[in-house]
Amino acid sequence: MSHNPIRPWRNIDRRKSRRIMVGPVPVGGDAPITVQTMTNTDTSDVAATVAQITRCAEAGADIVRVSTPDESSTRALREIVRESPVPIVADIHFHYKRAIEAAEAGAACLRINPGNIGAPERVREVIKAARDHGCSIRIGVNAGSLERQLLEKYGEPCPGAMVESGLDHIRILQENDFHEFKISVKASDVFLAAAAYQSLAEATDAPIHLGITEAGGLMTGTIKSAIGLGNLLWMGIGDTIRVSLSADPVEEVKVGYEILKSLGLRHRGVNIISCPSCARQGFDVIRTVEALEERLAHIKTPMSLSVIGCVVNGPGEALMTDVGFTGGGAGSGMVYLAGKQSHKMSNDRMIDHIVEQVERRAAEIEAEQAKAKAAE
Repeated sequence: MSHNPIRPWRNIDRRKSRRIMVGPVPVGGDAPITVQTMTNTDTSDVAATVAQITRCAEAGADIVRVSTPDESSTRALREIVRESPVPIVADIHFHYKRAIEAAEAGAACLRINPGNIGAPERVREVIKAARDHGCSIRIGVNAGSLERQLLEKYGEPCPGAMVESGLDHIRILQENDFHEFKISVKASDVFLAAAAYQSLAEATDAPIHLGITEAGGLMTGTIKSAIGLGNLLWMGIGDTIRVSLSADPVEEVKVGYEILKSLGLRHRGVNIISCPSCARQGFDVIRTVEALEERLAHIKTPMSLSVIGCVVNGPGEALMTDVGFTGGGAGSGMVYLAGKQSHKMSNDRMIDHIVEQVERRAAEIEAEQAKAKAAE
């Protein structure tokens, strides 16, 4: 167990949803909230696409979506699926035949946008292909591509129009006795997306895919996503998430995990608690944290590390973390292990020493977990 305790006021009561499978990965029910991203390579370039998927998987992605806009993409998808370490979702727009080809190529899930996939009969053909090949489906409603009749009815994209679109297509799936589906109602406007998701959560028990679409660049998109997704997750809404950034897909995965970690909904890797630094700091906190984030990126075991520049808050934060370092005087600071003061360490050696302590503690936690699992 990590030294960081779970407090009752931190609990989130998750919405009850049905569980479906995306390949071998469960989504919904009591399954962990999964983190997704999407490739931005040319899908027909198998090597580049698989390489990017692999990097995303190493960063923690549970599921990766791949765009399939043309026949060359769906032809390449068969090999991509075979080489991918995680389930692949085929992203379908406009051409329903691409969905059928993607299902035949082994996609674990088909993402279809009701507003641009075509007539109900085309959706039915996609449903048949999904059933025949063991695919799940994501109904992907987007404020920017709602059906014309709904825009005429409501006058503009709004929560009511988005939810009605989603429920209409849920009805089509259910009428065809297809229930392996999840749904999203994305918008780039945080208020619009949040309101739509709240209404959707009350209207269906389907697993919900959360996202603030077209959120922006790394900084602005992270902030918008943290606000939008964070509030919904805090309310218990959401079974799988994708952070949409104009950035490397690996960054989307990292931000997704940080959002979940901050709410105690998913734990992976080292949670670094660090101060913003000030004139009291006994060492260069900012440079140290930057170095530690890079050097500890390989740690997947959930654990906590505090890096505080002085003794004002340092000892108190260290009490709650697996490993801690608090700045002192005369070019050295105090190392804390499992919340207890352990030994002093010089500032010029502390980064290497902290990495060693974290790696040691991670190995201990893994051994404890393996022992507990063997005893079950």
